[in-house]
Amino acid sequence: MEITQFCTLFLDGACYGIEVTRVQEIIRYQRLTRVPLAPNVVAGLMNLRGQIVTAIDLRRRLSLPPRDADKLPTNVVVRSDVGTISLLVDSVGDVLQVSSETFEPPPETLRRPARDLVRGAYKLKDRLLLVLNTEQVVNVLQ
Repeated sequence: MEITQFCTLFLDGACYGIEVTRVQEIIRYQRLTRVPLAPNVVAGLMNLRGQIVTAIDLRRRLSLPPRDADKLPTNVVVRSDVGTISLLVDSVGDVLQVSSETFEPPPETLRRPARDLVRGAYKLKDRLLLVLNTEQVVNVLQ
């Protein structure tokens, strides 16, 4: 039995997880500079202590309804093969430890593109933890 830690993120009421080892930091919303002709999922660029970081709106990436205009997203800065990327999420939860015994393939009810971006799910007491494939999520940049 293998135990894995996930940083939990919330989008449109659903709980998603990214491996803790992928998360660099979590910061409140930063002003973004729009990128002309960038894919729709790219919300813009932000300056993170002198480093230019691309911000991906995870709601758009998962084809979820837009966030309410009065609610600012949170930046989850992750490390990926293409570099440091910020994922804009509704909110961030706790770090959870889950057992490999409760891991299952993505639910059949999950539609594309979310189905292509979720590696699988863990059944928790009160909800489902959908595990994101970080590399697939940021793949829009290649």
